[in-house]
Amino acid sequence: MAHVAGQSRYQATLFPEVLDEIIAADSPVRVVDAFVGTLNLGAEGFSKVEAEETGRPPYDPGDLLKLYIYGYLNRVRSSRRLAAEAERNVEVMWLLNRLTPSFKTLADFRKDHAEAIVRVCRVFIAFCREQALFGAELLAIDGTKIAAVASRKQVITPERIAKQSEAIDRKINDYLAAMDAADREPAQERASVDVAAAIAALKAQRAELESQARTLAVLGAKQMVATEFEAKLMRTPHGHQVAYNAQSVVDAKHKLIVAFDLTNDGNDQQQLHPMAVQGKDAVGASEVTVVADAGYSNGEHGVRCEQDGITAIVPRAATVNPKGKQYFSRDRFSYDPETDSWRCPAGETLSLYKTSHTQQKKEYTSKACSSCPLKAQCTQAARRVIVRGFHEDARETMHRRATADPIWMKHRREMAEHPFGTMKWLMGLPRFLVSGLRKAKAELALGVLSYNLKRAINILGVPALLQALEPS
Repeated sequence: MAHVAGQSRYQATLFPEVLDEIIAADSPVRVVDAFVGTLNLGAEGFSKVEAEETGRPPYDPGDLLKLYIYGYLNRVRSSRRLAAEAERNVEVMWLLNRLTPSFKTLADFRKDHAEAIVRVCRVFIAFCREQALFGAELLAIDGTKIAAVASRKQVITPERIAKQSEAIDRKINDYLAAMDAADREPAQERASVDVAAAIAALKAQRAELESQARTLAVLGAKQMVATEFEAKLMRTPHGHQVAYNAQSVVDAKHKLIVAFDLTNDGNDQQQLHPMAVQGKDAVGASEVTVVADAGYSNGEHGVRCEQDGITAIVPRAATVNPKGKQYFSRDRFSYDPETDSWRCPAGETLSLYKTSHTQQKKEYTSKACSSCPLKAQCTQAARRVIVRGFHEDARETMHRRATADPIWMKHRREMAEHPFGTMKWLMGLPRFLVSGLRKAKAELALGVLSYNLKRAINILGVPALLQALEPS
């Protein structure tokens, strides 16, 4: 059967004399080149990049930045793979004018210019705003956990320290018992194991554990990652992982990311207001509506959003009784703002008895609990206590907005979830390659920039983008 035949690999060929002729006119690599060409790299914080070989002139930071943006756009993130692409990829040869930086030079560039890379991503967001790609009316906030470099084995907690210390003490006692037994044996029958050295090593391990315990106590922390102090053990859909919490704000018009951040908070309860303000400033609107899931429900942040011209639509999580399903949840109690009291399912009144300004909450209870016929369904304590935050009204307002029309949560899913899905696909393995919050944030910025570049190319097309990036 006949097949399509190619040319012999031994046939002499003439490539175009100009490398530019190989690159298609609508290739995304041209957008990467044009965008970096518009940047004032010195103003953004980039410095010269010394070559690995002594005596060579420094690299232009723009060339290395182009390579990183191209790499993240094409799912190539490691410095070694990028160095390999520079030697075999025709598009990269065109982009870098056939420069072949070493992987060490590339790795140092990403490490040393973390803040500048973040600023470059925000420059492209500002460019998208200039191209009227933002609706600037509705924004969606979302977060996702991205694994850090460190392993779960590096997590230190007081419980783990105590467990390991007990194990070391048992081993030391076993060695001491073995030494006593060996002293009673004839010299020629004694084992040749250096027990004293083994005990000294175990004592050194115990001293290290005690030092870690003191560090946790000084920091007032419940956990610490030995090899990456800024990362935290977080709950993820794939179990507990050492990770960072990535935040994004997405505009409704074209699903472009308008703001982003990276934190080591294990939840999103403190992210609503700062991310909403970042998004509002990025789109340049005087007033915006933001929608987020229940993890962002925070009454104090709701108040701040109202003060800054932001209408927050955030449902609160379903109220459950942490003491057990057999007891009444707080939803069974009704609050009366005029008397600042609660009415329980038995019709009794729970009055204010304690106010905590440090924790910004009030606590209510009733003396009628002891003789209440429904007490077995309410609490096993002497009295039922209801807690209400200072900013509960604002939290309820955000919740009512979210539940008034189910379309808001549908919009949130459509807007906020697919950008993170695309970014994780671009990452290949959704895990940071660099350690530390500062450097990991630069990696996140490259992911956000790659996503926004893909979106902008799909919306405007390469020719229009190149025209918009031309110097005026």
